[in-house]
Amino acid sequence: MSLFANIIAFQLGWLACVLGAAWGWPWAGAAIALAIIGWHLTRTVQPRRELTLILAAAAIGALWDSLLPALGWIEFPNGMLIERTAPYWMVALWMLFATTLNVSLAWLKPRLLVGALFGAVGGPLAYFGGAKLGGLVFNDQTAALTTLAIGWALLTPLLLLLARRYDGFAQPINLRLAPETSHG
Repeated sequence: MSLFANIIAFQLGWLACVLGAAWGWPWAGAAIALAIIGWHLTRTVQPRRELTLILAAAAIGALWDSLLPALGWIEFPNGMLIERTAPYWMVALWMLFATTLNVSLAWLKPRLLVGALFGAVGGPLAYFGGAKLGGLVFNDQTAALTTLAIGWALLTPLLLLLARRYDGFAQPINLRLAPETSHG
């Protein structure tokens, strides 16, 4: 998969999810994100490994993005299946983010400290941008952004470690031995 295609696909999916939530159509953004994820999986060498990473990111994201609404620091306008939990469109965003870990963000996998810094800055900026577009509301912006910076500084290296283990773009190792030949 090309680096450029991965970056563009992620950005389009992010925008679709945030604007879908802001405009009251969270299902539309989530559907676009899932279509991008499906396309991404068709480009992998080992789709099961990549899907495992994507599902792990979904679980981590669902837990993480349920924390701030539970604390009352962030509100999501729609898309929650259970009140004060992560909306499904945010979980789709976490899955979409996972599609970048073995492609456009693969350079971070051996650089976990840089990954932590990347997460500490990029995570809160994404939420801030999402709030400016109407996808979420900060009830306590300082507390939320501080918590997001700390959380993303920890979660990004964790996701990078998972991406090392579940790299769907790595060539599988063939451990079969060459067939024996008879010399007779």
